Amino acid sequence: MKTTRSMLLCGFGIALGFGFGAGLSLQGPAGSAQADYLNEAESEKIYRELDAGDSSLADTSRVLSKIARVVMPGVVHINSFRKLPPRGRVEETGSGVVMSSLKRPGTYIVTNRHVINDALPDLESISIHLSDGRVIHPLKVWEDRYSDIAVLEVEAVNLEPLRWGDSDKLEIGNIVLACGSPFGLSQSVTMGIVSARGRSSLGIGNRSVVLNQDFIQTDAAINPGNSGGPLIGLQGKLLGINTAIASTHGGNEGIGFSIPSNLVRHVVSHLLEYGSVRRAYLGVKLDSEFDYEAAQQLSLYRSRGARILEVYPNTPAAQADLKYNDVILEFNGVEVLDESHLINRVSLSDVGELVEVTVWRDGKKVKIKVDLTGRPARSE
Repeated sequence: MKTTRSMLLCGFGIALGFGFGAGLSLQGPAGSAQADYLNEAESEKIYRELDAGDSSLADTSRVLSKIARVVMPGVVHINSFRKLPPRGRVEETGSGVVMSSLKRPGTYIVTNRHVINDALPDLESISIHLSDGRVIHPLKVWEDRYSDIAVLEVEAVNLEPLRWGDSDKLEIGNIVLACGSPFGLSQSVTMGIVSARGRSSLGIGNRSVVLNQDFIQTDAAINPGNSGGPLIGLQGKLLGINTAIASTHGGNEGIGFSIPSNLVRHVVSHLLEYGSVRRAYLGVKLDSEFDYEAAQQLSLYRSRGARILEVYPNTPAAQADLKYNDVILEFNGVEVLDESHLINRVSLSDVGELVEVTVWRDGKKVKIKVDLTGRPARSE
């Protein structure tokens, strides 16, 4: 039987959601149905040891409980409604996280754009359910379609923002928590690990619209309704915004994706300071199918980097004399993994920044300075 896996945005339907990425079995060895009975003294001894909580598992459990206590008051449940003629409406359910910014005073909810976009511009059709039961509406909304991030300005007392973490320091195998409202079940927490980094080309919506695809992959249970909720590290800080799952049936299968916090923070800062995200621009068409065979033809021993197929005229790339078949190996000191990685590195750079790129040209490395400009409208 053929199995088809789809990429789904996790915005909503009901199943209980508190998972740990691993199962526990109480069954005896080899399918045995007979239990080993303990006498009263043996049972009492085991209970005393368990009550003492003297184990690494108990220590881990206490740390996780502390994280949940400090984080969950800043996690919100979001409902948005889109009216349909004559009297119908469509509901979108997701999650969000209370954050702050140095760029603008105030309190803000960060979520996925797809959670609230269909309800705009009617702010009253967006309901934010706080952890203490209050329901509020946003005063203002900023959105960025290219990263699927939205920022909602709110006014409410006793809201404690979460703290920003550094997603660049995440390593595969790190333990993370996914928080939010799976299937509308608010204040839910699941646990897993970072399964991979730098995931891209996931087929989320229109690839040309969701420009910044640099996802963290996790096996922490993420389900419809988790969209916009936080991915949290063991320091209790925000490391990502949960946004999508790979699934054959619409529910969690251990493959979820989050937008890295450093990208989220950059987008949020620009939205609050400028009203939109000012993305730097290089001005090249890249090879999305650059593989090992193509790399070998250029005398490269591996397919890392981003190969240039075309240099657009009157762009920073043209002015810096980048050429067809150049392979960009490094961008401003960072090794380039592929075309999506380069797109993200460029778009996260400041407009007007002078950067150094290392390219592979005619069998050798060449360093070139590029003066980045702002990304023009409708550019790829």
